[in-house]
Amino acid sequence: MKRNIMNKTWQLVLCGAMLIGGGSGCSKFLDEKDPSNLSPDSYFTLPEHADAAVFAAYARTRLIGKGAGIFSNNYQLLDAPTGTMVSATAQNSDLNNLLGLVYNGDNLHIQQWWKELYKEIAQTNLVLDNVPKINPMDEGQRTRVLGEARFLRAWAYFYAVRFWGDIPLILQSQTPGSPDFSPGRAKAEDVYNAIVADLKIAEAAGLPWIDNSGRASMAAVKSQLAKVYLTMAGYPLNKGAAYYKLAADKAKEVIDYATAHPAEIGLFSSYADLHNPAMNNKLEHIFEVQYLNGVEENPLQTVMLPNNSLAQDISEKGSGQGSEVVSPSFYASFKKFEPADKRTDEKQFFYTSYYVKGNGAPFPLGAPYIFKHFDVTCHGEPGKKGTGVSNLNVPQIRYAEVLLIYAEAQNRTGLANGEAYAALNAIRGRAGLAALSGLDQASFEKAVWRERWHEFCFEGIIWFDMVRLRKVYNEDNNGFDEFVGHINKNSGQALKERHLLYPLPLFEMKNNPNLKPQNPGY
Repeated sequence: MKRNIMNKTWQLVLCGAMLIGGGSGCSKFLDEKDPSNLSPDSYFTLPEHADAAVFAAYARTRLIGKGAGIFSNNYQLLDAPTGTMVSATAQNSDLNNLLGLVYNGDNLHIQQWWKELYKEIAQTNLVLDNVPKINPMDEGQRTRVLGEARFLRAWAYFYAVRFWGDIPLILQSQTPGSPDFSPGRAKAEDVYNAIVADLKIAEAAGLPWIDNSGRASMAAVKSQLAKVYLTMAGYPLNKGAAYYKLAADKAKEVIDYATAHPAEIGLFSSYADLHNPAMNNKLEHIFEVQYLNGVEENPLQTVMLPNNSLAQDISEKGSGQGSEVVSPSFYASFKKFEPADKRTDEKQFFYTSYYVKGNGAPFPLGAPYIFKHFDVTCHGEPGKKGTGVSNLNVPQIRYAEVLLIYAEAQNRTGLANGEAYAALNAIRGRAGLAALSGLDQASFEKAVWRERWHEFCFEGIIWFDMVRLRKVYNEDNNGFDEFVGHINKNSGQALKERHLLYPLPLFEMKNNPNLKPQNPGY
């Protein structure tokens, strides 16, 4: 490649000399198109190009774990402001500001989520604009690729609209000559409507109900639609009962399929399977961000391992960073109110000891750490040395979430029915908790919220629950506080109205004045 560049450089020098001398021998060269410079028109010519382009969009979903400065990554933006986590390192000022609720538009995590989400949107727009032009191409393959691109664009916009509210809505590929190259902000409701439109098209794209390869499936699309409808029913859109019903109906479609096909979709019987690489994309894992050694490893392993200040590595992978640790008060809340809860039993969702180098002598950690994303295959276990690399995926939609979406949404359409109780009690039963019955609407709803807080902790879900409900779980009384005024026990800081949205990145506002005004309070 370097030789080709040098050859072109010398050709340009020679051509320049001939032009100065009045010659015309370079006219043919100047008219030629460099075949090494790909453009959408020159690239999207074969059916294989369609798959390659949508695979690139899948790869961009790994933005979720991209590094964000020392001892931190993008994933922590989803957990740090919830009050459920603390940091054992305190060396990353951007992460510390998130934990302390004093972040602004200069925060690296916020900047990177913005940039990477819009890169994902740009990639999916490229697919949607150009795959229809490929000819010849099997129409079934074309429809599937376009459906997957719609799903992934909706995935990206769903994160973005919940982070920032009114945002640019870009639905076509952009160039510097595009009339809306510096777009303003569309209303959040318009963004949600675009998300629903994309997911409905994906739903009609003939995707298989499940796909163990990690590509989007019918179950993933319907589950994502249920999540979107549930969010639209709450704040800030407040669509209410009609959208709770849409969420319940869509979740029920997935539940009905799971009931008829228990070997394809269902709950894992063991929490260990939640973080077993052999179970990637299977049964409970409806959609995940894909990781693979040699391409990109799971990024959560080191940030959630205990800090190496413990003076003993507990993994074949080496020392950890301890930059994401469960807060003591949240950890205690599991058994404080329901002592039978298995999720805080040792090496279920959390762990307080492991083994030297992963497979050596037992080693106490002195505090609970997050086990939910712990890759035993990578780190090692008694009698089995770890591989030192992690192929574990990062979950985005679990069947457990579909069950609780249905339970919450159906209850909001009227008193909880037997199926709503069955959905809630399936989650409780796996946790070793007694089945519930006979609750009034408000009590049932709070029971579902408690399960969401405890079941989905450290999965990037709790913050968005806080925003759509305007409620926060109170670890002292097992109830729920109003969002504004709730004090995060990890920092002692109170949530304010401005925290309902993140600030837009300052660098982006400087580049594009059409994004003004900044979100309130920043």
